[in-house]
Amino acid sequence: MSKVVLITGGSSGIGKSIGEFLLAKNYKVLGTSRNPDKYKNSKFPILALDVTNRTSIKECIDVTLKKEGRIDVLINNAGAGITGPIEETPDKEIKKNFETNFFGPIAVIKAVLPQMRNQSSGLIINVTSIAGYMGLPYRGIYSASKGALEIITESFRMEIKDFNIHMTNVAPGDFATNIAAGRFHAPVKNDSPYSKYGAVLNTIDEDVDNAADPIEVAKVVHKIIVTKNPKIHHKVGAFMQKFSIVLKRILPDKIYEKLLINHYKL
Repeated sequence: MSKVVLITGGSSGIGKSIGEFLLAKNYKVLGTSRNPDKYKNSKFPILALDVTNRTSIKECIDVTLKKEGRIDVLINNAGAGITGPIEETPDKEIKKNFETNFFGPIAVIKAVLPQMRNQSSGLIINVTSIAGYMGLPYRGIYSASKGALEIITESFRMEIKDFNIHMTNVAPGDFATNIAAGRFHAPVKNDSPYSKYGAVLNTIDEDVDNAADPIEVAKVVHKIIVTKNPKIHHKVGAFMQKFSIVLKRILPDKIYEKLLINHYKL
């Protein structure tokens, strides 16, 4: 019997690549979007879901269970980018980002756990970010929200291990997606004391434009699904992006900070 995979944010970018890759591997794939009517040509069904709305989450899970009877794999992929000097980022946008990148995924996990517990099986994959392993300049809110999801996965794993439910993280680096289109970025102001922000924002956008195909993330996700007992953290991306995590672990804090300052020309 084909495993049922539910992918939040499965209409575009990394989520779409994962969905199409798993579909080709004969999984039963369902994706989600806040506006599913925009994706009628999707290769797999797109259900309505707003991860910041608890009623929407319940309705999506109910529809999935009514349609398929089970959920074998949840891929928490829905997320939002955010850039800007922290001082100049509105509080409402900071809270909105955490609602999407942190509180939303937790709410979806809570909604699927009872079903997975009844099944005595399940796998939850949280899509985080390599940015979540370090505080990046002008991406501090994004780093913090993704880092929080990385850490809470460690706690969740120990709490749910007795139910034969596995949970893991996939932390992508930069991949060629349309993340910038839906990202909040604080406006670049000529009179701002953060005069270097504009150049850093250009660098961030260029890194995404020149990044690899997100199919690489899909391959890692599939490898996790077919692994009996997946490890806790998985990183996927360019060598230097993954190596930056190793450097942070072994270098003194101030030396690592200096590397980031030099990289972003701050």
